[in-house]
Amino acid sequence: MNEKLAAGESEAPAQPRGKNRDRRYAVMGDVAALAGVSQMTVSRVINERAGVRAETRARVLAAMQELHYRPNAAARVLVTGRSKTLGVVSFDTTLYGPASTLYHLELAARAADYFVSVAPMRTLDSQSVNEAVEYLRRQAVDGIVLIAPQRATVEALRKLAIDLPVVVVEGGAGGGSPVAAVDQYAGGTRVTQHLLSLGHETVWHISGPEDWLEAQGRRRAWQDTLVAADREVPPPLVGDWGARSGYEHGRALAAARATAIFVGNDQMALGVLRALREADLQVPDDVSVVGFDDVPEAAYFSPPLTTVRQDFGELGRVSLDLLIRQVEGEQLDSHYAMIEPDLVLRESSGPPPTHLGSARNRG
Repeated sequence: MNEKLAAGESEAPAQPRGKNRDRRYAVMGDVAALAGVSQMTVSRVINERAGVRAETRARVLAAMQELHYRPNAAARVLVTGRSKTLGVVSFDTTLYGPASTLYHLELAARAADYFVSVAPMRTLDSQSVNEAVEYLRRQAVDGIVLIAPQRATVEALRKLAIDLPVVVVEGGAGGGSPVAAVDQYAGGTRVTQHLLSLGHETVWHISGPEDWLEAQGRRRAWQDTLVAADREVPPPLVGDWGARSGYEHGRALAAARATAIFVGNDQMALGVLRALREADLQVPDDVSVVGFDDVPEAAYFSPPLTTVRQDFGELGRVSLDLLIRQVEGEQLDSHYAMIEPDLVLRESSGPPPTHLGSARNRG
């Protein structure tokens, strides 16, 4: 095989345009000359082959950096069978959780010297998942991360025969693929136990949409914790992750004289805080409010919001590690990696009201 092709290099490197068009790009021979090695050694370094001493590899990499040498990706795929590109299928990256997951996946991929190609989905049916996967296949990705916080996405995945390594993020059972997820049940348990430990008789819950796996885990933990403590389980209220739905449910809970509210995410909690303020209720003197996510603004809510922090950085790193291990040949079909969340205590949660002007003594 031609040494240039073996290195993942074009036979005729493209020329720069504009005022630098007379200056050619560096080729493998230039790297070899600067590093004082053969072109075959450069090829082995580029394609991550064994048999190159660490100091020699470092010298070649330094020469590549100094010369701004860029191997040709298409040629490299022909030689190694790998594109160093990973695909991500995602839905609704306007929400904090999916957006943060995608961001940290991209950071982790860059640190591991991989590129990322994203295929967003507008709907969650099998056809949309299949189209997204096919889009990534055409780009010769080495593997796919499916950010699947909704049950419909996981069900669609089960119906597909994907011949590439796959990791499912926040995907429940994952359809037989390895899963990386934040432990939503643990987070919901900590919130509910925290509010009960402050002395509240029970805890109300505003849940996320019913088809979201994260919302299901948090709601199940809230209910189980109340039952285990022999407390009344109020009917859960279902929101849509947005501040408006939190506001509407917050008005209802203000009228119901709730003293402790576990809100399914911080955006809905923001709406709850406004509704309580308009009802002339003080947080936390009259009502305690706890959110979930720890968005960057949560510490600046009025009052600062007690919430659950999800480590999206760790989730991105773990997801990428599971995928790369499969790309390199490891079998991980039933692997389930769980990331522990943290309860962040701020000023929005406290003991139930006892003063004369409290919600319990009004009316």
